[in-house]
Amino acid sequence: MRLEVSGDLLIENLAEVATPEGSAPLRGAEQGRVLRTRNPGSEEGVEVLCRAGRIDFVGLPELRRERFGDLPDVSRLDGKRGTLIPGFVDPHTHIPWAGTRETELFERLAGKTYQAIAAEGGGILSTVASTRRASEDEITGNVLRHLDWMLAGGTTTVEAKSGYGLNLADELKQLVALDRAAAEHPVRVLPTLLAAHEVPPEHRADERGRARYVDLICDEIVPAVAARGLARFCDVFCEAGVFSAEESRRVLEAGIRHGLAPRLHADEFADSGGAELAAELGALSADHLMAVSDRGIEALAGSGVTAVLLPGTSFFLKKERYAPARRMIESGIPVALATDCNPGSSYTESMPMIVTLAVFQLGLSVEESLTAATLNAACCLGVGNEVGTIEVGKRADLALLDAPNLLHLAYHYGVNPIAAVVRGGRLVYRSGGRIV
Repeated sequence: MRLEVSGDLLIENLAEVATPEGSAPLRGAEQGRVLRTRNPGSEEGVEVLCRAGRIDFVGLPELRRERFGDLPDVSRLDGKRGTLIPGFVDPHTHIPWAGTRETELFERLAGKTYQAIAAEGGGILSTVASTRRASEDEITGNVLRHLDWMLAGGTTTVEAKSGYGLNLADELKQLVALDRAAAEHPVRVLPTLLAAHEVPPEHRADERGRARYVDLICDEIVPAVAARGLARFCDVFCEAGVFSAEESRRVLEAGIRHGLAPRLHADEFADSGGAELAAELGALSADHLMAVSDRGIEALAGSGVTAVLLPGTSFFLKKERYAPARRMIESGIPVALATDCNPGSSYTESMPMIVTLAVFQLGLSVEESLTAATLNAACCLGVGNEVGTIEVGKRADLALLDAPNLLHLAYHYGVNPIAAVVRGGRLVYRSGGRIV
């Protein structure tokens, strides 16, 4: 039975409530429009009332008392003059895995490239081997640990991909482990099938083996996963040396036929045509885009596809190149942010860290980054009508910053700014440990 997290809660004594607005992705100048509600000159701060798991009021205490009275039976959370923001939505992670790859990090620090390590049997295939050996229980436990770190960093909704099984049994094992972990954790998990993450060793002998693996994904893995309801989305690593644009199209069209919405790893290391394919298929997102071309940006502009940017990957791989975020925003492409949490190229669960990198490396404002990490991220997962803003009627998924205003989210870096997390109107985390 899935964990129910809903309740009545009054969050009071807030210095500021900062939120984007609406249920559609914000783009261009609108991406930086964040409503910041304060109560200057008063000893009473701003309040947010959550009822039946949803937001029922945002504003000043005197208005709340006029409308709802004193609420003697409602639980209260003292904001301690902190700042309330929407819970972070992390729209690109790979958290169901076993094993770690710390030795690869130090090989990279010594000058070896990610691609060279992969060619020697490391990289994704190293994690595939350890994940195949692991039990479902072990992977479930690993997912729960990642979710605990995410919750502590203010994340309330996360997308999570398979892709370290690369056969029917082990892809199912990853997705079942995700489902089990989601059933007992307050963070909401939205699962993605990523069987097209890499070509597995047993299909690498020749091009015919590679073609057989694409057939296996389309004809067996996608239908089986969809029939069991274990994924919402289908993703593919569209990249030079991994899956071509044509192979990626086949996989994503198979997903669409079986009710799985398309997403893409696109143009991470080279211009692979992934951005153009995402636009053509009307994908929910094109992710990475560090090497996107001018043509790719033009294709995404006006297509409705969200660019999910992963600055943690550039940082962790010591890349000088980051995705051209400013050009995307100026082109009218909605931009979202994600951790890309995985054991090889971005081992972090921290959305506050990603916001910091977005400000300092992508050139986004704090306001643009907040929108990217909440509303735009929610919209590219199809849940923007439920979460991603602090507005009446939305689900009460909220993060309390131990900070007097929103700007401290990037200003005070290298610390965890999260004092408390509310999910479905219920306090589920307070600094020092998870409550639920």
